[in-house]
Amino acid sequence: MNLFGAVVLCTLLITFLVKLVSELLNLKAAEAGVPDEFAGLFDEEAYRKSRDYLHTSTRFSLFGAAVDLSFLLLFWFSGGFNLLDQFLRGYGLNPIVCGVLYIGVLLLLQSLIDLPFSLYKTFVIEAKFGFNKITPAVFMVDILKTLALFLLLGTPLLAALLWFFEVTGSMAWLWAWGGITMVSLLLQYIAPTWIMPLFNKFVPLEDGELKSAIMHYAGKVEFPLSGIYVLDGSKRSAKANAFFTGFGKRKRIALFDTLIEAHPVHELVAVLAHEIGHFKKKHIIINMVLSLCNLGALLYLLSLFMKNRSLFDAFFMHNLSVYGSLIFFSLLYTPVEWILSVFLQALSRKHEYEADSYAVSTFEQGATLADALKKLSRNNLSNLTPHPFYVFLNYSHPPVLQRILRIREHAAGCEVKP
Repeated sequence: MNLFGAVVLCTLLITFLVKLVSELLNLKAAEAGVPDEFAGLFDEEAYRKSRDYLHTSTRFSLFGAAVDLSFLLLFWFSGGFNLLDQFLRGYGLNPIVCGVLYIGVLLLLQSLIDLPFSLYKTFVIEAKFGFNKITPAVFMVDILKTLALFLLLGTPLLAALLWFFEVTGSMAWLWAWGGITMVSLLLQYIAPTWIMPLFNKFVPLEDGELKSAIMHYAGKVEFPLSGIYVLDGSKRSAKANAFFTGFGKRKRIALFDTLIEAHPVHELVAVLAHEIGHFKKKHIIINMVLSLCNLGALLYLLSLFMKNRSLFDAFFMHNLSVYGSLIFFSLLYTPVEWILSVFLQALSRKHEYEADSYAVSTFEQGATLADALKKLSRNNLSNLTPHPFYVFLNYSHPPVLQRILRIREHAAGCEVKP
């Protein structure tokens, strides 16, 4: 094994070990009692159930990660990457067609490995704790729809990426970056209209108190909306959520029906005020710019390692190829991506605090966002006392208790204009 192979292997083992340690620390931290803030909402039975859910999910997650790592190492050291490459090359295919098939087969193998875990998590764990609402038929239809989308959208994009690196020379990374950026921006506009409705029904919110309250608040903060929709989240899960889609004049609010059922109007508006805060604070644009910059850096570094003989030797490959470079460099890039994710998670947590503050500052009952978060935590069986190290590695949102305390502190010193 050469240096590249050693780096990839050590990275895979270290990341798994860090995951294991962080998960165990998180389980230990969850043994603390119910925080005072939740004393009136979580009784001993509800808190025991949330801990059981955390323990069950964590053990299952660790087992799945161990299986994934084992399959990857087995495939790698048995020469699987090269065997698949030689098999496809035997058909004399065009390099781009061969590359699409090569990556497609690897993704298919990964999906087949993950499928039993997904089935067990959905129909055993989630069902045991009262979350799962999806039927086996809908589950399989979702898989088929996802596969169809990959074939219709992902395949041409992958083929274009391979073509850029096969044909356009040293500036291929720049052309690829520009092309993927254009497609990403286009998807932001077409996804709400054409893609998301493939999986969920978006029904316009009926006239009434909730719609009037949302429109009143949106008008007050000068946030134009093209529509407010109710999403049939209960078709798949009892968990609740809300989100915005689209840009410019196509901005839409999507409320899960489970969220509407569980919260009064003022709490729902407070939740939406938080989401609007992300737009007003430019968080969406910041995240998009950072994502595109990361993509550009990734493609540039990929160009430096394109058809690197030592990198291919690390994976026992006989022939050099663009598609092989893409796969093997993604594994080599893992530690960089891991470190970047930690910083991006920290930035995301900062953004969540800022959006909370915006909701409190602009909505007369913005402090009720704390009540909404408490109910969401109870209904979703959230971990109320996560370990700081686990939060540091994995949380895109601050722990709910810290958010609530910040909201109360901000509300105490904030006067909202009517």
